[in-house]
Amino acid sequence: MQLFRQFMNQSGAWGSIVAAMGCASCFPALGSIAAALGLGFLAQFEGLFINTLLPIMASIVIAIQVFQFAVYTCWKRLIAGITGPAFVLLTLYPLWSYGWSTYLFYLGLILMMAVAIWEIVHPAYKFCVKSEVS
Repeated sequence: MQLFRQFMNQSGAWGSIVAAMGCASCFPALGSIAAALGLGFLAQFEGLFINTLLPIMASIVIAIQVFQFAVYTCWKRLIAGITGPAFVLLTLYPLWSYGWSTYLFYLGLILMMAVAIWEIVHPAYKFCVKSEVS
């Protein structure tokens, strides 16, 4: 069971990173870094990453954050973990037609990346109090 929890803790973080790297052409700086790392071939799959993979990963990240909250009861991690994916999902579906939604989308991606790095550096199972429900 501990291995499953550790996998759940890390999979959302890695999924966010993969989805963000897939849309390297969205960010000029990220695109140049990805091209330097040999990931420039991913630009042809940008539509697939944005329209399919990113919403799936955002939904998985929200589910994993809720699971982590049920196990570890860390409010800070829950709020930080679901804010970015919620911004991405809101932007991709109901708010896409507004001009300011692009900024909300980029903010959501940046938050997903930041929380993903935070989850890798400081995993919840090491720093949060475990609840009795587990």
